[in-house]
Amino acid sequence: MKKRVVITGMGVVSPLGNDVDTFWANLVAGNNGVTKQDWLVEAGYNATVAASVKDELNIDDVVDFKEARRMDPFTRYAVHSAKAALAQSKLDIANEDPTRLGVIIGSGVGGLHTFEEQHAMLIKRGHRRVSPFFIPMMIPDIAAGYVSIIWGLKGPNFSVNSACATAAHAIGLGMRAIRYGDADIMVCGASDAALTQMGFAGFANMKALTFNPDPETASRPFDKARDGFVMGEGAGIFVLESLEHAQARGADILAELSGFGMTADAYHITSPAAGGEGANRAMKMALADGNLKPTDIDYINAHGTSTPANDMNESIAIKNVFGEHAYELNVSSTKSMTGHLLGASGGVELAALVKSVQTNTIAPTIHHENPCDECNLNYTPNSAVQREVKAGISNSFGFGGHNAVLAVKEYKAS
Repeated sequence: MKKRVVITGMGVVSPLGNDVDTFWANLVAGNNGVTKQDWLVEAGYNATVAASVKDELNIDDVVDFKEARRMDPFTRYAVHSAKAALAQSKLDIANEDPTRLGVIIGSGVGGLHTFEEQHAMLIKRGHRRVSPFFIPMMIPDIAAGYVSIIWGLKGPNFSVNSACATAAHAIGLGMRAIRYGDADIMVCGASDAALTQMGFAGFANMKALTFNPDPETASRPFDKARDGFVMGEGAGIFVLESLEHAQARGADILAELSGFGMTADAYHITSPAAGGEGANRAMKMALADGNLKPTDIDYINAHGTSTPANDMNESIAIKNVFGEHAYELNVSSTKSMTGHLLGASGGVELAALVKSVQTNTIAPTIHHENPCDECNLNYTPNSAVQREVKAGISNSFGFGGHNAVLAVKEYKAS
């Protein structure tokens, strides 16, 4: 029998706030985290809006100032989120066996800020001026390494990279590590900070980003006028525990992480498979893994990128998996408010799903004004709704044909 895995802590960094309560309040209110980026306008980029992290992060109590300066923003985001998740979990690490506590934190892009800064130094001043910290600041696994080092977590420790499915894969693999007995507790999620010249140039030139300059209409998942995603940044980190361990220490259990599905499209490096074939299988796997029937699901936090291909194919896949029930459940894309946080998306979106289960509230898809034939589900347009949410899923799909789906349900002791 599979071990039950529960969530006891959550931490986020996002364009809508750097703690879960602020983030959730802004989502429910339908507040928009997308803003015009003057530096993009001045540089002549076609894409000129983004969803950036707005406030300074405080990690001074877990790492000294000098060490923090050696962290790329994506690492600081991860450390800040891990700090919050561990604080909420009330885990007394000093009384735990450190070899039973692990970390899986991924990044879709890694230290792009660091790469650009050090490459500019190389070109301007030569190879001897490149920082000796360049490589450890840039590599995607360093966030997991720092969290392990700061809190002394000596169990499984590695990074995952599956583009925009990274966080969901990291969290799903963390759940499996607990189920298989490799750890009692896993700190899992992902972080990304790619709002840089190269980041925008790459995504804009492949025509993945919207060129709509209006922050109030740029990110509009499932809307007929959608034309590309808005890039965002942030992190989402979770403390996962075996139910037995959480109960033994009297932890406050937020929700049960019940299922995980992962598949490949084996189709194209950037485009989803026709009809969402891989997404379809990943959703079915997550339901089966969580012992959930399609009719058990009340809410889907969709991948919903605001691109023509994703939104259409994800909608088709949802209808294929859920049948007539697809029209009974609520779907929403919180990317309409946060933009697309790349590898970190699945983390902040899982936090939104957990809050939905806790509060029986579903955050909306804002900017949804023009329904279209292929996207004809209930996308919770423009305003949050109250409804019972006993179980839900979070979809994450990435370039390369990576699909990962997490299933969450209300925690019940028996």
